[in-house]
Amino acid sequence: MGDWSAQELEALPTRFRGNLINGIAGFKPALLVGTADAQGQTNLALFSSVFHIGASPPLLGLIVRPCPEGTERHTLDNILATGVFTLNHITEPMVPAAHQTSARYARSQSEFSATELTEEWIADFPAPAVQQSTVKLGLSLIEHQVLAVNQTHLLIAGVQWLRCPDSGIREDGSVNLVELNSQAVCGLDSYHGATEGRRFIYAKADRPPQAIR
Repeated sequence: MGDWSAQELEALPTRFRGNLINGIAGFKPALLVGTADAQGQTNLALFSSVFHIGASPPLLGLIVRPCPEGTERHTLDNILATGVFTLNHITEPMVPAAHQTSARYARSQSEFSATELTEEWIADFPAPAVQQSTVKLGLSLIEHQVLAVNQTHLLIAGVQWLRCPDSGIREDGSVNLVELNSQAVCGLDSYHGATEGRRFIYAKADRPPQAIR
């Protein structure tokens, strides 16, 4: 059984420590971020660091990790330059191509063409979505912070549009990720489909848990 102090974690081999800390928090959403630069050169990258911030107005956060000096960050550069990006769910057949977008392609090489995923331009929005994705969102940048603790970039963005099949939205507005075949990721390289889960009504202190049937 693993048992490490903070100092012992820091002393672990770099790749082992990276795999451990990336995976230990559990499953995360696997989403493709679509961007374009000011000249229209497109970029597509896999991220697992998207999270909910608020519903009124609809806000999502995106973490972009720091990189070694001299390494280009095409997605971050494009978002900061244009102020927009898309988020695209990954279905099971898309997993190999989605994973391949994490390779370090030259700025002039679009991951769309490299992986045979298809650009989709929606409502004159200046960032590409992924045609093969079941769920697509267009977002505009509202706030950008560089975290002092480790120079990670925090992007807060507002949802400008959302496209999702009716079959993926329940009557109460909740999202059925099983029906949508949306994939999750654990760590850096392990992809997983959703299974039917258990739903419960809003929890209150004066009553026991009640399942939604």
